[in-house]
Amino acid sequence: MRRVQPNYPPQEKTLSSKDKIVIVGGVAGGASCAARCRRLNESAEIVIIDRGPYVSFANCGLPYYVGDVITDESTLLVASAALFHDRFNIEVRTQHEALAVDPAAKEIDVKDLTTGRVYRERYGALVLSPGAYALRPALPGVDLPGVFVLRTIPDSRRIRAWISEKNAKSAVIVGAGFIGLEMAENLARRGLSVSILEMLDQVMPTLDPEMARPVRQHLEQHGVTTALGDGVAGFESLDGHLVVHTQSGASHVGDLVILAIGVRPEASLAKSAGLTLGERGGIRVDEQMRTSDPHIWAVGDAVEVRDIVTGQWALIPLAGPANRQGRVAADVICGRDSRFRGVQGTAICGVFGLTVAITGASEKGLQRAGITDYQKVYLHPGHHVSYFPGATPINIKLIFRTSDGRILGAQAVGEADVDKRIDVIATAIQLGGTVFDLEEAELCYAPQFGGAKDPVNYAGMVAANHLRGDLPLADWAQLTKESALLVDVRDRDEFEAGHISGAINLPLNDIRHRLAELPRDREIWLYCGVGQRAYYATRLLMQNGFTVRNLAGGFRTYNLIAKVGGSNQ
Repeated sequence: MRRVQPNYPPQEKTLSSKDKIVIVGGVAGGASCAARCRRLNESAEIVIIDRGPYVSFANCGLPYYVGDVITDESTLLVASAALFHDRFNIEVRTQHEALAVDPAAKEIDVKDLTTGRVYRERYGALVLSPGAYALRPALPGVDLPGVFVLRTIPDSRRIRAWISEKNAKSAVIVGAGFIGLEMAENLARRGLSVSILEMLDQVMPTLDPEMARPVRQHLEQHGVTTALGDGVAGFESLDGHLVVHTQSGASHVGDLVILAIGVRPEASLAKSAGLTLGERGGIRVDEQMRTSDPHIWAVGDAVEVRDIVTGQWALIPLAGPANRQGRVAADVICGRDSRFRGVQGTAICGVFGLTVAITGASEKGLQRAGITDYQKVYLHPGHHVSYFPGATPINIKLIFRTSDGRILGAQAVGEADVDKRIDVIATAIQLGGTVFDLEEAELCYAPQFGGAKDPVNYAGMVAANHLRGDLPLADWAQLTKESALLVDVRDRDEFEAGHISGAINLPLNDIRHRLAELPRDREIWLYCGVGQRAYYATRLLMQNGFTVRNLAGGFRTYNLIAKVGGSNQ
């Protein structure tokens, strides 16, 4: 898995010492590119043009500013125009909008939004980092006062002011993705009752449905109402409140509405300049972040990127990739031969103390890409050893290639230390790692931090056991379609407290003495609470000549899958 510096062919020098680098847009990609350019080229003239009032701010912190977790707005400002000037000798022009690009003349038209003056700026290298805009669908009433999006600091100010001025008591959030859930938590923290509407039949659409179920349960346990599988039809102002009407005919009332239904690339400037756009509407770039024009680069949320797992083009608006893209563009502009490797969509969200994280491909993403060479395992280990106080489970889904064990993706939901498990798996994916690498990973251990066999090790071991033939897996989706004998190997009291319909109970400790009760001419499917005891039973029965399969993750996985109509395979 060791990565070495690629031996790319020599890079032709892109920029002379007298050329000007013009960057349209700041925040993550543009600001990172500008600072990197200065570190690599002290003599170049560098100009950032941004139509907003701030060149670099922490937009990921905006929900927490609305929720008063962050109370000082100034802390959201990552870098000011003055800092860029004083520290990096970079000129920043906020409240300036790039209107058009003339690639032949290597010039852009710029409008000073404070004076109205329009002028031309020449460039030697142009970097487009315009970002993405929050979707505001063309529905009746969408422009009513009190219907907000959250993308910028001014957006957050408007929401905060509305809550205070209207003494808002309730909110309707449209969209159950990252921003929607973060806003739900933060509005609830301010004492508002919150309803979430989602057109799809699950919260957190990036997750597979069964992994999203505990997230919805957690939201509802904290007083958030969820209405799924119902799209919005329009908005209405009625008796001082806002009413959100849905396609099913339902209505949801709130004192404000947050639209959190996603973003789209701001690619109009690139399109008008004749640059190639991708099929998803983003700016098409090569692995050096160069557009179809050799003197123009593009970075950040406006570009389409390669998914390193599926190989498909994707729009993945995340700060980490945007920063790395800015560095790559700066390297290439300044004569270094850097390449952007693509993305794998590693992301995380916290909501009411629950952590939700994903890296790589989801199962439904693989299906959309037409990839069938995969298998998945579920497990529910504690975040540290059970004998140390405070252990809580992490629900993990690991997806891997059946032909060679290469890790394709992982999802995890839990209350503690979810992030470090997904970060380890994300690194393994980046390095082309396999489930065999996970089972051999040497990770930190002390009782309060993990186990001698970490959840990451367990995930690798379960998957590797399957690939070695030690643990044949049954398909949860075929549970009601198969003629297999379903055997629950938990203890009697556990079985009586709840079990899968049609299962018989044969506790693990009794199996060895009751082999004669099991059929040899019929496949046996085993499950327990979370998978471990069923694995022991699987090994015992296989070595006694029985045909056996294991339902990964046991009864806890069943409780996830049964409520979403089965697995996706």
